[in-house]
Amino acid sequence: MNKELVKELRNLISGEVLFDELLSKHTSFRIGGLADAWIYPKDISNIKNILKFCNSHSIPVTTLGGGTNVLIRDRGIRGVVLNLAHGLCSISIKTDSVICGAGTLLSKLLKQVAKVELTGLEFAAGIPGTVGGAVVMNAGTKEIRNIEHVSIGNLIESVKAIDMNGNVCELGKEDLRFGYRKSNLSKYIILEAKLKLKTGSKKEISDRVSILLEHKKSTQVLDIPSAGCIFKNLDGHSAGRLIDKAGLKGLAVGDAQVSEKHANFIVNKGNASAQDVLELIKKIKLTVFEKTGVELEEEVKVMGI
Repeated sequence: MNKELVKELRNLISGEVLFDELLSKHTSFRIGGLADAWIYPKDISNIKNILKFCNSHSIPVTTLGGGTNVLIRDRGIRGVVLNLAHGLCSISIKTDSVICGAGTLLSKLLKQVAKVELTGLEFAAGIPGTVGGAVVMNAGTKEIRNIEHVSIGNLIESVKAIDMNGNVCELGKEDLRFGYRKSNLSKYIILEAKLKLKTGSKKEISDRVSILLEHKKSTQVLDIPSAGCIFKNLDGHSAGRLIDKAGLKGLAVGDAQVSEKHANFIVNKGNASAQDVLELIKKIKLTVFEKTGVELEEEVKVMGI
């Protein structure tokens, strides 16, 4: 991005803008190259102005939420990267309906609804992402003990979004398509989501949250940088079990290593590059296919160049 465009973009934005920002600072993997411009838009109007500017100058725009479940390549992301955490993070609760900004942390939303005894969002316990990212990826958790499988798509009543041309739209249930860790919203920037919850009790909610957090603590890697589960569970097959049975726990490429604790996690032991992770993913997929005939599919989203 040349000096003239940098100056024009800086003058256009009411929120914060950082140029040549290292994206490894903004991902749970602690991996990723530079973004030409990292922007915290102040409001929807600001987002519209940014999109108009970028479209007129053929500058690509990418949205990044909490930086979880993503792997950003070593050369980073060209153009503008938007993060909504500083402007679109409001929470409004009315009876059993909750409207929340896309930049809201799931952990914060869970705390707020639990305070007013609304249940249904307990699955988000321990998930570190934002509402916007969770909606696009249809974040959820599998059945654990007596807690049924729930994904955020099960709770969505409507979504307010903006397309890349700057058109704001309201998408109702009839417009939304949710699947396993996917939706039909990847071409939009999510602005806010309306969720329908149920009345519960603080004790029941607290008990479910405790069970889920205890399960995550005992089975998942929480103290070493990672992107969460790397592969999807397919056709009743647990990706973690398949990788474990293939004898791949501890397998490493550079500082990227298959976790000794949870085989569906790749951890960054210190200075892993995105290329290290991608090569390790390739080795895992090849070995599992050779030994089981199951072709693993990535859940982690690879971004950048």
